[in-house]
Amino acid sequence: MSEPVPKPVTASTRLAAVWGAPIRHSASPAMHNAAFAVLGLDWRYLACEVEPERLAVALEGARVMGFCGVNLTVPHKRLALEMMDVLDPSAEAWGAVNTVVFEAENAEGVWTPVGLLKNFRGPVRLRGYNTDADAIVRSLREDLLMEPRGARVLLLGAGGAGRAAALRLADEGVETLWLQNRTESKAVELAAEIADRFPAVDVRTGLPDSDVEFILNATSSGLKAEDPIPLDLEAYPVARADAVYDMIYRPSETPLLKAAREAGCRTANGLGMLLYQGAAAFELWTQRPAPIEAMRAALVREVYGTGEPR
Repeated sequence: MSEPVPKPVTASTRLAAVWGAPIRHSASPAMHNAAFAVLGLDWRYLACEVEPERLAVALEGARVMGFCGVNLTVPHKRLALEMMDVLDPSAEAWGAVNTVVFEAENAEGVWTPVGLLKNFRGPVRLRGYNTDADAIVRSLREDLLMEPRGARVLLLGAGGAGRAAALRLADEGVETLWLQNRTESKAVELAAEIADRFPAVDVRTGLPDSDVEFILNATSSGLKAEDPIPLDLEAYPVARADAVYDMIYRPSETPLLKAAREAGCRTANGLGMLLYQGAAAFELWTQRPAPIEAMRAALVREVYGTGEPR
């Protein structure tokens, strides 16, 4: 089956993008541009390297230039909270923004995603969402056959993605959640928030004193070839987990996942999470159902170079 051909770029082409630092590893453009082509939308999706100190300027530039939406990745998800005009309850609940929808008033004065408006004048506002939290839970269930409720979990990382994952897992009713972070104070702060909001969850910092159902890596360690494994395998052998999930999807097998596979654990990378957070963002921008299978196929081709994951 041939791939759909995208519409030619014109002066009317609408723009969306993903911003991060680094960003060249991103497979989001392949996924979103495939979705636009399948639905015949005159849209394009870009990837732009934006340093954290320039995020506010970049958002203002996108507002002025008529961007329809932006995805945010490391290290922007927490920083963006204070830069939004409006926070969706999802961003408020999970404490991070990974999707921005640019809105303007329609003819009836209702704030509407600008991608739905042919012409608009007046102010444009930024509405921040979090589509990561639901995506990670869905991917854990589908890719690892892992049910968070009642599970014992070791979570590595307390940044934007880690925070959203920790709060969402607590909301799902994990039994015990260990938070391990390079800067211990961030883990302690997040643990205190979870204890306050979800008192039924046994939340701790540091490494577990028992086996766990799964380990979840929410750090960026593994994106670069020279990165160390984000877990001290001597202090806590990966074989003490039934399964390991790494939010990183490129490389498709990080050193952590390689160690887990060799130890006999079930493993999954972050491709499923990327797919489902991206599909939710697509629907927020376009108000159209996301073509999930076309997006999945584009991601698999981009990351694995084949029609099927290896």
